[in-house]
Amino acid sequence: MCGGAVLPVVASYDAPPAGETAFGLDPYRRAYCRCERCGHVVADTDMDLRALYEGDYVEATYGGDRVRATFEKIMALPPERSDNAGRVERIERYLGAAGGRTVLDVGSGLAVFPARMKDHGWRVTALDPDPRAAAFAREHVGVNAIEGDFFAIDDVPPHDLVTFNKVLEHVPDPVAMLSRARPLVAAGGAVYVEVPDADGAAADPDGYDREEFFIEHLHVFSLESTRLMSERAALKVDRAERLREPSGKYTIWALLRI
Repeated sequence: MCGGAVLPVVASYDAPPAGETAFGLDPYRRAYCRCERCGHVVADTDMDLRALYEGDYVEATYGGDRVRATFEKIMALPPERSDNAGRVERIERYLGAAGGRTVLDVGSGLAVFPARMKDHGWRVTALDPDPRAAAFAREHVGVNAIEGDFFAIDDVPPHDLVTFNKVLEHVPDPVAMLSRARPLVAAGGAVYVEVPDADGAAADPDGYDREEFFIEHLHVFSLESTRLMSERAALKVDRAERLREPSGKYTIWALLRI
């Protein structure tokens, strides 16, 4: 993220760690390298990772009644056990209550965040490339939903808040994705991001076998690399912090401004 030249290998895998989704990739060979200057962790593999977001994996995630069942399970969690409830509380703690403001959630997935933001009075648009996810957000959650590639969408008006919750780590170029958000932020608005925390996860007893380092994560961030990513996307860091979520995930969250 900083352009550092020294990125030693910090973890390598010849089989999936426990708990990782079985994608049937054979041979399975991948590694993570970590920048000695900014602490950013980046994936290194020759495997074709397109299978992660198509075919059996997508069917296992969105097929049948899985979306509804998982959605209802998450929404039923008490606030003290819910990562999603904490996310909404953080946003409103620093931005204030909705007051009819708008939010565009990029990579909305199961739509639990759009649902809770809607309950708190926000006018929500959910964006997801999978048609089943977009349809669920529209038909079951009752929010505006867009099916499509974030880089290809047009005619989307500026929003008071644009959110990337556990999204940027999945894309090859998170700076480009974050940059794309700038014209979608209304005057005085903000961008909220959550990414996996490399420092917290690596220091855990399970270390590089944790979910923060599962195969679908092309990037795992430090506070410094989160700041650098934001600056390279021409966004200013208003606030950035590390936390351990109720689910046990190590996370960095940041509130960004134009």
